[in-house]
Amino acid sequence: MKDEIWVVKVGTSTLTYENGRVNLRRMESLCRALADLQNAGKRLVLVSSGAIGVGMGKLGLKSRPAETEKKQALAAVGQCELMFLYDKFFGEYNQTVAQVLLTAGVVHDDRGRHNVENTFRELLTMGTIPIVNENDTVETSELEGQNFGDNDTLSAVVAGLIAADFLVILTDIDGLYDSDPRKNPAARLIPRVENITPEIEALAGGAGSSRGTGGMATKLRAAKMAGAKGIPCAVVSGADMENLYRLLEGKPSGTLFAAGQD
Repeated sequence: MKDEIWVVKVGTSTLTYENGRVNLRRMESLCRALADLQNAGKRLVLVSSGAIGVGMGKLGLKSRPAETEKKQALAAVGQCELMFLYDKFFGEYNQTVAQVLLTAGVVHDDRGRHNVENTFRELLTMGTIPIVNENDTVETSELEGQNFGDNDTLSAVVAGLIAADFLVILTDIDGLYDSDPRKNPAARLIPRVENITPEIEALAGGAGSSRGTGGMATKLRAAKMAGAKGIPCAVVSGADMENLYRLLEGKPSGTLFAAGQD
């Protein structure tokens, strides 16, 4: 029986504080948990947002700029810092990481997609943990609201490319609720969704934090894309990395979107 492949996506709001600086405790906890999952026999791919947010923090900016070229520059600064930290934290647990920067043009091109699939296959065979982000310095469509659009969608694309067994999206909320828990204290968590219907989609709000590009709507879209390829998806809080262990043990955590979405 082959080892299961998990794609884990972590968002900017999980990795950084409100001021944009890196939440080192959260990041270290993430790397420790993922290294442990790797030790448990899972093969992992990490799709990590945060380059622009980390770049903002490193350069002391308090708000996300609107200009595409400034966001590209921030991504270049922040991606460097992100990979330095991932290499450091994963290295403490004897794990080797690799950087994979993708663009939609490469993935949608037959030859490019084949090359990407080969690279992932070899990296996973070597026992490394590929860390994936969109290449914002050359591909501006995400920054302008096009292309993959967000790393939730990118994580679903990657899961499909490598025929993953499971997609986990770590976010700043516990999962999908029947109403906005930030506004309604009585909101109830929906533990499992068999099919993403228009009624389910209506429960998703707009964009998330000011430091990222996604929100619950993009997570539903990612879950739907993954489900269509037979890959279940869990949306769980990244504030508590014990959620990853609960998923490993088959215990309920967050919202599980079943495979086989229409």
